[in-house]
Amino acid sequence: MADAEERPAVPINCLFQGCYNPAYEAMIRKGKDLCFQYNQLNPNDRDAQQKILEKLLGKMGREVIITPPFWCDYGYNIKVGDFFYSNHNMIITDGAEVTFGDHVFVAPNCCFTTAEHPIDPEQRKKGLEIAAPIRIGNNVWIGAGSTILAGVTIGDNSVIGAGSVVTRSIPANVVAVGVPCKVLREITEDEKKRYPFYDGYSE
Repeated sequence: MADAEERPAVPINCLFQGCYNPAYEAMIRKGKDLCFQYNQLNPNDRDAQQKILEKLLGKMGREVIITPPFWCDYGYNIKVGDFFYSNHNMIITDGAEVTFGDHVFVAPNCCFTTAEHPIDPEQRKKGLEIAAPIRIGNNVWIGAGSTILAGVTIGDNSVIGAGSVVTRSIPANVVAVGVPCKVLREITEDEKKRYPFYDGYSE
């Protein structure tokens, strides 16, 4: 990916010229090229996938698996911790930083979008945007078809139920679900007894 000095800075939490901006458009084209290459690979070619992810992502930990297809804008604003797994069709619009902790699971068809557009139509048609970072803690599970919006933080160990639209930050150690996503309950030690173990299983 491009050196840091070549990357146009994106203002955080304030209006900026996001659309019709040649500097941003050039960097997005580079990101899309790498995504396209990634999505054309044999889905079992882990070595080739890792080489592209190393070019695309701003930071990548150990044992990172992103199941294609995968699309993002810049790529270098995405930071991924250790033992990360995402299923098919993850989309990240990373105008601002998107950070994933360790041991994060992302189910199919999830979207993480740091971008917002003005409500005012005159500002919107001029191509003005707002960008706010997204932070996903350690040991988080994002359920299928969920959308995480700009400025959201999800705390460690929490679970986001399938189909949720997360408009506000979610604390640690909870199950949250819905549109808009709200805390359903805390995670307790009883979760360890929620499902029976297979007879042949051993830790």
